[in-house]
Amino acid sequence: MTQRKNERRGLGRGLSALMADIGVDAGVNDPVSEAPQQRAGLQNLPIEAIRANPDQPRRAFDERALEELSQSIREKGIVQPLVVRPVATEPGKFEIVAGERRWRAAQLARLGEVPVLIRAFSDQEVLEVAIIENIQREGLNAIEEAAGYRQLIDRFGHTQEKVAEALGKSRSHIANLLRLLTLPQDVQNMVVAGTISAGHARALVTAPDPVSLALKVAGEGLSVRETEDLARRIGHPASQKRGNSRQKDADTRVLEEDLSANLGMSVVIDHRAGGEGQVTIRYQTLDQLDQLCQLLSSVR
Repeated sequence: MTQRKNERRGLGRGLSALMADIGVDAGVNDPVSEAPQQRAGLQNLPIEAIRANPDQPRRAFDERALEELSQSIREKGIVQPLVVRPVATEPGKFEIVAGERRWRAAQLARLGEVPVLIRAFSDQEVLEVAIIENIQREGLNAIEEAAGYRQLIDRFGHTQEKVAEALGKSRSHIANLLRLLTLPQDVQNMVVAGTISAGHARALVTAPDPVSLALKVAGEGLSVRETEDLARRIGHPASQKRGNSRQKDADTRVLEEDLSANLGMSVVIDHRAGGEGQVTIRYQTLDQLDQLCQLLSSVR
């Protein structure tokens, strides 16, 4: 019980403290960064004693970029050290907290050892550092970034507001990315591959058949605005035929996005001028329906 409470106490020691501890503001292999031998607590470890972090949010590494980094490492060495932590179950082994790209590139450069800083980070702090390093330095794609935020929220019980505040993002940015994870995997894969943008994908979240629409968007090269119009026409055909489709105000759209992200389901708000209206929640599986029923039952 005590451990669970500690996991949910907030964002660890604070992300600013974590970043200061690992020097994450410095460049990945920037020659003007502080030289490794000047860093307190620095030591060299055999490259085979280090392993990747299984919870690393980045899953895809660009091979050409890795080769370019390895060439830089061959010429200048690793300027910015890796940050690692001991593996409790394997004495003499260490897990990467920050710097997996440098570790991979060092292997390509056939280095025998690499400079590291050893830190006793908790699981929560490791995940936070991995997410922040990737976002700040290498730019996760939208799906990977969203998955990282989802881990922080689900695994450690943080709210969207808490994550947004700690990471220097707006709450709407967090909410909009989380909405992408409600899309079918085929559509998410298209975002990862760059076939459609995150903006295109967001427009398809409430569409009845997002996979077919995503293929149409990619095939015809539609803009984000055209995709939004297409999704609106298909999602509300009756109102389009009557010619009385109402343009929603910005506050209503943001509220729809926040509710969709929080529930993990498509939410549509139909607010009328008189103050009345209706909220439609679309679930895709019986598990989602069961989850919704539990949420509603818990409301006091």
